[in-house]
Amino acid sequence: MTADIESLVLEHLRAIRATQTDHGERLRSIELHFGTLGQRVGALTTAVDSGKSDLDGLRRRVERIERRLELTEG
Repeated sequence: MTADIESLVLEHLRAIRATQTDHGERLRSIELHFGTLGQRVGALTTAVDSGKSDLDGLRRRVERIERRLELTEG
């Protein structure tokens, strides 16, 4: 009877170990995806900031042109 219980316990422990291994692999995959997402968000932030800077420059140029052509008040 004791051998049967030991065998059953070992079988459960092996199943738990296999599940832990699977979870570890899935966690590594998720960490990799998060790293990739972080890089993409950083690239998008840089692109947005660059676009804002370009728009600010264009806005200043248009305002200067409007002032020179006296199209605005003040």
